[in-house]
Amino acid sequence: MLLAVAFNGYGQEVLTVEEAVQIALKNNYDIKLASNDLEVSKENKSLANAGMLPRIDGTFTQNNNIQNTKQTQSTGEVRELNDAKNNNMTYGVNLGWTVFDGLKMFARYDQLQTLEKQGEVQLKSTILTKVSDVMTTYYDLVKQQQLIKALDTTIVISKQRLKLAENRFSIGKASKLEVLNAQVDMNQDLSNLLLLKQFFQISKVNLNALLARDSATDFKVEEEVTIDENLQLQELQDLVEKQNPQLQLALINKRVAELDLKQVRAERYPLVRLNSGYNFNKSESSLGFVSQSSSNGFNYGVAATLNIFNGFLQTKNEKIAKLQVDNSSLLIEQERQSISSELHSTYQTYLTNVELVKLEEHNEDIAKKNLEITLEKFKLGSIPTIEFRNAQENYINVKARNTSAKFQAKISEVMLNEIAGNIKF
Repeated sequence: MLLAVAFNGYGQEVLTVEEAVQIALKNNYDIKLASNDLEVSKENKSLANAGMLPRIDGTFTQNNNIQNTKQTQSTGEVRELNDAKNNNMTYGVNLGWTVFDGLKMFARYDQLQTLEKQGEVQLKSTILTKVSDVMTTYYDLVKQQQLIKALDTTIVISKQRLKLAENRFSIGKASKLEVLNAQVDMNQDLSNLLLLKQFFQISKVNLNALLARDSATDFKVEEEVTIDENLQLQELQDLVEKQNPQLQLALINKRVAELDLKQVRAERYPLVRLNSGYNFNKSESSLGFVSQSSSNGFNYGVAATLNIFNGFLQTKNEKIAKLQVDNSSLLIEQERQSISSELHSTYQTYLTNVELVKLEEHNEDIAKKNLEITLEKFKLGSIPTIEFRNAQENYINVKARNTSAKFQAKISEVMLNEIAGNIKF
C-alpha cells in the first residue's frame, strides 16, 4: 500500500537533466549574448585593426570662388576684374603605411588575440553558470516530486484512517472526536500537498525560463538522481588551476595589462610612415598670367616623428600601466585564495551531505517499517490515534530529510564541478 502512489502526470514528457542542459545551451539568452561577444572579439582580431597594414584613400577636392579682383603689377599697370572666377580641382589616390611605431602594432595584435581568448573563457564561464543553474533547478524539482509522492502516500493512509474511524463510529466503537481528528489531519495533509504542488509548478516555470522556452511547457523529471561519491579534493584543486574560468580570466587580464604597458612604452620610439600617391590637379583663373593649368603625377616620401617632451606624460602613463600590471597580479592571488576557500568549504559540505544521505536512507527504512507496523496495530485498535499520527508524521519528516539530503549532496557535487570547471555539457 505504501508503494501505491496516486501521482498525476504519467502521460507527460519525461525531461532528463541532460536534455535540459542541451536545450539551455541552444536557447539560453545569456549564452547567446556571450557567444555573440566572442564573435565580436574574433572579428576584431585582424592585422588591420592592429595597425599593421597600409591604408589607401581616394580623394577629391573642388574649390570655387568668385571675387572682385584688382592687381597692380610691378610695371604700374593696374588690372581689375569684377566677379573673377577661380576654380581648383584635385583628385587622386594616396597610400599611407606605418612601418615602425616602436613595435606597438605587434603588442596590439597580441592583445587582440588575448581578448579573443578572454571571450572564449567568458563564454565558458557563462555556460558553466547557466548549466549549474539548470541542474540546481532540475534537481530541486526531483526533490519536490519525491516529496509529492511521499505526501500522496500518506494521504492514502489518512483516507484509510478516516474510513476506519467512520466505520468504528458507526458501530459505536469510537467517538465522533476520533472521526473529526482524522478529518482534520487528512485536510492538513491535503493542504500541504496543494502548497507543495504549487511550488512544484513555480519551479517548472523557473526551469522553462532558464531553457528559454514557453513557460507553460509541461514535463516530468526523473524519479531519482545519482550522486558521485568519489570526488577527491586534490583532483579538484588540480582542475581549478587548469580550468576555473574566474582564475583563467584573472590570468588573461594580467596579460592584457602587460600588453598595455608595452604599447605605452612604444611611445618613446619614433613613428615612421611611408606616404605615396598619384594625384591630378586642375585650376582656372579669370585674372592672371595663367588662366588655366593642370598637372598629374606620382608623389612619395617618408615622415618620422619623435616625442621629445610632452610634459612628463610618458613617464606618468608608464607608471600607471605598471601599477595596472601589479594590480592584476594581486587580483590573481586574491582570486586563487577565494576559489580555494570556496572549494574547501563546498567539499566539506559535500562530504557531510554524502554521509547524511546514507544515514537518512537508513532512517527512512526504519520509519517506513514503523509506519507499517503502527498501521496494522491501528486497524486492530490496539494503539491510540495520536500514536498512529505520530508515526505517520515521523515517516513524512524522515522522507523529507532524506530527499533534502540527496538534493544537497547533488548540489554540492554540481558546485564542486562548477568551481573546477568540470561540468560536462
